[in-house]
Amino acid sequence: MSPLAPWLADAWRTLAGALAGGRLHHGLLLAAPAGYGKRALADALVAAALCQDRGPDGHACGRCRACTLLAAGTHPDRVHITFEVNPKTDKLRTEIVIEQIRDLSQRLALSSQFGGLQLAIVEPADRLNAAAANALLKTLEEPAANTVIVLVADEPARLPATIRSRCQRIDIRPPAPDEALAWLRGQGIAAERAAAAFEASLGNPGRALAWCADDTLAVRSGCADDLAALAQGRRTATEIADRWVADQPETRLWFAAALARDEAQRLARGETGRFGLTTRDEIPKLAAWFGRANAARGLLATTLRADLVLLDLLRTWPVRGAPH
Repeated sequence: MSPLAPWLADAWRTLAGALAGGRLHHGLLLAAPAGYGKRALADALVAAALCQDRGPDGHACGRCRACTLLAAGTHPDRVHITFEVNPKTDKLRTEIVIEQIRDLSQRLALSSQFGGLQLAIVEPADRLNAAAANALLKTLEEPAANTVIVLVADEPARLPATIRSRCQRIDIRPPAPDEALAWLRGQGIAAERAAAAFEASLGNPGRALAWCADDTLAVRSGCADDLAALAQGRRTATEIADRWVADQPETRLWFAAALARDEAQRLARGETGRFGLTTRDEIPKLAAWFGRANAARGLLATTLRADLVLLDLLRTWPVRGAPH
């Protein structure tokens, strides 16, 4: 099997050692921000657990019958729970519902068809609704023999404490810049572009890789130009809000928050800000704006009008030369 990203090595050694020693916990919680490779780690663990001829590094062989079935998506002892289409609306749900967990529990109550472990990946586990979480808790409290449930969560704090307490938590460490950049170059990304994407992503390698495949870095540059123009009075908050709401508003807010943080750091170092701000008095304003931008990202998922959310935020962007 293909090796995992280098920053997953510690977590893999923990899981592979537990699997080899027959000590794999029946409930595992893989926790890290999106883009760190949690799903790849979960898939590697499931493949290794089902493989009939694991290698010395603990990884699946990729050749045996179990590996072949898994690659085809037909292995009977592997289950994947994620968002499903709501039959009433024909739209993809944004949460995992109780019926899915009930079906999972019934499935795991049956004997393994290959005589080994049965494994389920629940992803994103932090999007279980309340009823589904309660149903999962019962399954974790009284697990069927030879079963492992792997919860994959970007925001593990959203899970009930009762579920978290019944799982072994595996936190994935942030990658060191050198190893992340080497990994990005190994994916065929030019060194300069990899460095720019990694910096823009605030050190998130998966996000950086995705941004190298599309025009997202250009979006970031456009956000920076808009904020500079707003600070200098060359554009209005209304103009920019209209532009942002029409094209990737959530992504633009993420970049805006990161740009505010970077601006504050420049001012703290005594440098002139990218947006024409020059004094340390602006730092508290930027810090507050950073918090408001992140809060606004959450509001975009509500019924509030996105253009008004953006407009309210942009009107509070520090303006060069404004009185303190």
